Amino acid sequence: MNAQLHPAFDPIARNLEVVDRHMRDEARDPDSVLALYTEDAVLEIPGRGQRFDSPEAIRDNYVRMFASMAEIEIQPMDRFATANRVVDECLVRLRITGDGLVNVPVPIGSRAELRLLHVFHMRDGRIAREEVFEGWRRLDG
Repeated sequence: MNAQLHPAFDPIARNLEVVDRHMRDEARDPDSVLALYTEDAVLEIPGRGQRFDSPEAIRDNYVRMFASMAEIEIQPMDRFATANRVVDECLVRLRITGDGLVNVPVPIGSRAELRLLHVFHMRDGRIAREEVFEGWRRLDG
């Protein structure tokens, strides 16, 4: 096997693999993504004034957030990486069912479309910083 193509030796492939696992598992098993973060990881959602300063705080946010969503449809749009960044863009349609999504611009019970842009800052194959930029649009009412 060509060592340059193996994720352990290719930081770009490794970073893409880590983000793929994160995006796949954050909703269904938040505990499983803790190991993907550095111990000093930060998650920021600037548009909603949210900041979480540890993997445990990030996990707790995911538990609250995903418990307040239903009818989730995800449409991947783009994902690319460098040796120290991964950018992921997707379109999400969902119904907001609870108050675990803090400071969202649509009321509980609403169906919404959410354009998401994630910027993952990577360090040694783990997520050191995750910035989430959101564009919300209410689909009903």
